[in-house]
Amino acid sequence: MIYPKNFESKIGFDEVRAIMKSHCLSTMGKETVDNMTPSDQAMEVNERLTQTREFRLLMEQHDDFPMNFFFDVREAVARIRLEGTHLETEELFDLRRSLETIHRMTSFLRRSDNADNSSEEESTFAYPALARMTDEVKTFPDIIRQTDRILDKFGRIKDNASDHLFTIRQELARTEGSISKTLNSILRAAQSDGLVEKDVAPTMRDGRLVIPIAPAMKKKIKGIVHDESATGKTVFVEPAEVVEANNKVRELEAEERREIIRILTDITAIVRPHVKEILRSYVFMGQIDNVHARAEMAKQMKAIEPAVDNKPLIDWIEARHPLLQSSLEKQGKKIVPLEITLTADKRILIISGPNAGGKSVCLKTVGLMQYMLQCGLSIPVSERSKTGVFQNIMIDIGDEQSIADDLSTYSSHLLNMKNMMRHANNATLLLIDEFGGGTEPTIGGAIAESVLKQFCKKKAYGVITTHYQNLKHFADSHEGVVNGAMLYDRHEMRALFQLAIGQPGSSFAIEIARKTGIPEEVIADASEIVGSDYIQSDKYLQDIVRDKRYWEAKRQTIHQHEKSLEQKIANYEKELQELERSRKEIIRKAKEQAEEIYREGNKRIENAIREIKEKQAEKEATKRIREELKAFEEGMMEAGGKNETDEMIERKMKQIQQRRERKAKRKEEKMKNQPAANTETPAQQPAKDQTEIVKGDTVRIKGLTTVGRVELIDGKMATVVFGDMKTKMRVERLEHAKPVVTSTKTDDRKQLLGYDVSQQTRSAIDSRKLNFKQDIDIRGMRADEALNAVMYFIDDAILVGMSRIRILHGTGTGALRQAVRQYLNTVPNVKAFRDEHVQFGGAGITVVDID
Repeated sequence: MIYPKNFESKIGFDEVRAIMKSHCLSTMGKETVDNMTPSDQAMEVNERLTQTREFRLLMEQHDDFPMNFFFDVREAVARIRLEGTHLETEELFDLRRSLETIHRMTSFLRRSDNADNSSEEESTFAYPALARMTDEVKTFPDIIRQTDRILDKFGRIKDNASDHLFTIRQELARTEGSISKTLNSILRAAQSDGLVEKDVAPTMRDGRLVIPIAPAMKKKIKGIVHDESATGKTVFVEPAEVVEANNKVRELEAEERREIIRILTDITAIVRPHVKEILRSYVFMGQIDNVHARAEMAKQMKAIEPAVDNKPLIDWIEARHPLLQSSLEKQGKKIVPLEITLTADKRILIISGPNAGGKSVCLKTVGLMQYMLQCGLSIPVSERSKTGVFQNIMIDIGDEQSIADDLSTYSSHLLNMKNMMRHANNATLLLIDEFGGGTEPTIGGAIAESVLKQFCKKKAYGVITTHYQNLKHFADSHEGVVNGAMLYDRHEMRALFQLAIGQPGSSFAIEIARKTGIPEEVIADASEIVGSDYIQSDKYLQDIVRDKRYWEAKRQTIHQHEKSLEQKIANYEKELQELERSRKEIIRKAKEQAEEIYREGNKRIENAIREIKEKQAEKEATKRIREELKAFEEGMMEAGGKNETDEMIERKMKQIQQRRERKAKRKEEKMKNQPAANTETPAQQPAKDQTEIVKGDTVRIKGLTTVGRVELIDGKMATVVFGDMKTKMRVERLEHAKPVVTSTKTDDRKQLLGYDVSQQTRSAIDSRKLNFKQDIDIRGMRADEALNAVMYFIDDAILVGMSRIRILHGTGTGALRQAVRQYLNTVPNVKAFRDEHVQFGGAGITVVDID
């Protein structure tokens, strides 16, 4: 590929490199950024972009991908190729951690996307492009294990790295401890004699423990003076008693260092045969760091990874210069996106427009973003954009005059034109700013037009900015060349920085001159010099631009309205779907209700037959029952039409429901008016009154005949007196009854004497006492079944006077235990409850104490 001198600096790619390097985690990654070059192979570019896309997805989906310990130990690893050399402790520790990171990264990326598929084909990898990066990479788990044997988690040599080192360090610790005790003893004696200050402590000088004392007192303590403070007010004395011990410490430390070197030499010998593979694995680490930096920069620039066609193509929508976008965002401004198209039919774009209108920015946007793309970097464009590759990118921007080379501005431009014409082909992208400028306009425009013809013959692609009228006309008369204009607001006199392809732009020279305060006389004279035709054509050009802006705005408004209409239609369709779902749900419930009514009809028939058989009803009662069944059957037949619509079924269901309510009301009225035909004695006849039970009512326990009197109502519990026995039970277990009336001789009339317990009831209670068990097992029951069983169990316990019971609910999830204990909290007769002793069941059994 051909790129002219200083190409990267002219388009701003140097700044892009700097941004990317700021996201690197290691020197290896920064080196890959420095060595990054563009490619004209679409497959290679797409591979790089896919790596970035997959890495961005990986970082969003996983937080366990290893991105730490990116240590660069390549120099140390390369050094140990020589026999007899060894890695230092810090180098070995960095090697171990970075090798573990490489091992974890490769294991992660080689992980199959389908756990059931043991094949290692690319299609099975979750991130295939990243997995391909690991093809040549080896990992070294054995070296990691060997290193862990001698290094602790802080990177220090372990005491047990060798038996000899363990012995040395034990002896060293004992000697240092002895020295410390001796020094402290000497120091305390010196402090008591007033030779040393009270807050003084032993310190270290030249690896030896010493005592800091005042210079005047140094002769009071026998020993060696090793050092003095910078002020001269303190000297550091090593007492004679610890000189030998300190000497031994130095010897032990030297022996320890020799043993550590021997250990490091041994481990280095294990690493040495793998130096070449280890260095290659660090290349992989640098590449991963590069992909990470690309992904972070793409996120920062709000860029995407488009698909790249293997042909010259630029069809960018909402393209944004990445550096300008960042700069404007810091100022709180928004960038104006560009839409640029270079295709085989429209290969060369000639951009005209006012000065400072954005022509050069447009040119540099194309150069920088195309170069970034072919380097495999994400670019800030819309996802609807299409991209391709070019073999050569050639640029002519700015003033390149050179005193050393005796080149003027125009000469340098001509030199660039010569090189472009020599190397241009049908896969070349030319970027030329102020085409033909730098010399007399007439000849400059003519030469520029001739050069442009050569570019057309070679079918080169290009973006060219100019003010020359002849180049604007050239685009209208030559195939493959198209005009573009940088828009300008003539009323507000400001550039809009929008590129409009299809017509040339005006330079707005007169308007800008008038805005800057040039006298009107000068402007009129200039207009006369160029002639009315030129002025008129420029005005026509401005009108065209204005009209295009107007109709473009109209088009955008219509497009927005269409989108709004599409959204409303989508909302309406969604609401219709919701209504349809609701209608079907209503019909479904109606049909379920109909089935329930059919089932109820069967139950009614069965109940009617049983009632006729059991009560041996009279003909009138039998007739009434049959009429009710016939009416109910007719209602069911009306609701069961198979060919009726859903709406009719729904309507009939309502009618049937209303008919049922009316019949139930009539039946209730008949039952009230019908006299009770009962031949049983009052004591045997159960009361039919279904009103609420209150204090003083006559009641009986459901299923028993003995009646009693309610003495107290406390919530859902009632205190009832049966003769001379008082008991508490739940209200729902009681029903109304008629009091027992007996005759007395007093006053020769019948009086109510109270309530007595029949022999049958007393025997029933005695039988319950004999058969009552203190335990109830509710394991395996549902919560509602268990609570119902516990409720009757506690009532029976209260009735028979049991003071303590046990409920076996098991441990399990604890839900049954919790439900039972919540219920026990509501029972007034329950005095306390607790877990059973651990030897007898623990938390699986609840012991209940009853008043």
